[in-house]
Amino acid sequence: MPLATLIKSIQDIMRKDVGVDGDAQRISQICWLLFLKIFDDKEQEWKFTVKGYKSPLQSRFRWSNWAKDPEGITGEELIDFVNNDLFPSLKGLATKAGVPPHGRVVGSVFEDAYNYMKSGTLLRQVINTIEEDVDFNSSTDRHLFNDIYEKILADLQSAGNAGEYYTPRAVTQFMVDIINPQLGEKILDPACGTGGFLTCSIEHLKKQVKNPQDDKRMQQSIHGVEKKPLPHMLAMTNMMLHGIEVPTNIRHDNTLARPLKDYGPKDRVDVIITNPPFGGMEEDGIEKNFLKKYQTRETTDLFMALIKHLLKHDGGRAAVVLPDGFLFGEGVKTTLKRELLEEFNLHTIVRLPKGVFSPYTGIATNILFFEKGGPTKDVWFFEHPYPEGYKSYSRSKPLTIGEFEREKKWWGGASRRGRKTTEHAWKVSAKEITNRNYNLDSKNSHEVEVNHGDPDELMAEYQQITQQLATARQALKAELMACLGKGHE
Repeated sequence: MPLATLIKSIQDIMRKDVGVDGDAQRISQICWLLFLKIFDDKEQEWKFTVKGYKSPLQSRFRWSNWAKDPEGITGEELIDFVNNDLFPSLKGLATKAGVPPHGRVVGSVFEDAYNYMKSGTLLRQVINTIEEDVDFNSSTDRHLFNDIYEKILADLQSAGNAGEYYTPRAVTQFMVDIINPQLGEKILDPACGTGGFLTCSIEHLKKQVKNPQDDKRMQQSIHGVEKKPLPHMLAMTNMMLHGIEVPTNIRHDNTLARPLKDYGPKDRVDVIITNPPFGGMEEDGIEKNFLKKYQTRETTDLFMALIKHLLKHDGGRAAVVLPDGFLFGEGVKTTLKRELLEEFNLHTIVRLPKGVFSPYTGIATNILFFEKGGPTKDVWFFEHPYPEGYKSYSRSKPLTIGEFEREKKWWGGASRRGRKTTEHAWKVSAKEITNRNYNLDSKNSHEVEVNHGDPDELMAEYQQITQQLATARQALKAELMACLGKGHE
């Protein structure tokens, strides 16, 4: 069955169920079912690849034992089993003592999961559709999950809250390509959403893997934290399908809820690649986890304070997506920017055009690239232009990775040597930024000459259009009067 048809047929079945209300709940329902199906398929594989593998699930809770048979339990019996047996058992794995890593993965996924469906007959139809059409032990279907995943993300966008989950793939790929994580480095996304930056980093690292020992190092290097249950569930599934067999380093938590002073040397990382939530406010009390100079409830600022703190002193580097408001904002933002210039090398800011994160926000965004160890001497700015003929991006015309070739050619490799001022790139000294009270909102001074045309010709054209409009208005008025006249006859 084609992908779009598969997802649509599942959603159509769910729409008949009185318990499922709206896209977000339908997506959540699809996700926990897909996770269990994938975990079961992986378990079949682990029996042969992991020596002495023993399932953390009781036999009757394995997908193959309760869901696989199309003629299996259904109706009230199925709903009763899912709500009163399956879910309590899986949730319990999160806190139960002595649970092996595979079990902790399942427990963390189901910690805040919920079965919204009320009809066991409809739930059986959904399960059968998934079981008939997807086999994650088949390499073809495993690749298919990436498409299913993209479709789910597109649906999340339609649900209106995708900003918390989704960074366009082209932006993710560009940031990972530039940061160039290396095998053995500890990589973190402290607000990982569905895991886009991490899966991109995994694919980047896989090219460096030459033997089982390398693979083990890769497995241990990927770290992420996500506080919301649905994106966390998607991230865990995504990790498993990208080769991170036991993604216990993807935690279901709020990174900001831990006091900054509790993060010690062992928590420091080599690489941070992230798009922290912007425009949000943290709950009361979270700011108390931070030093007084950073205390604010604004999520973006707290994440920036944390990122600065977590980078290793020796070679720690980051790429962070931030809104325009951070560049010119004051207060805590000024403190953060001053420290970025004094204690880090804030070497590049890529200014993205509006519409990159369409449709959920039109806010203009930027990618800040910086390294631990300062001070900054100069900040290079690169303004990413729209492709020719574009006035904005949209779902049908998204930003593509190919567009970033311009930045990559200009970048100057790992050493960033040979950079030149162009129509898109310019340099500002740290001294000038300091004198502007750390305002990083630098505009491109390169002006493109625009030919607006001959004034006399433009005036003649304007008068002609005005005359055409007057004629059309008179004709319309005559038609309406004629119709009204007929109506009175």
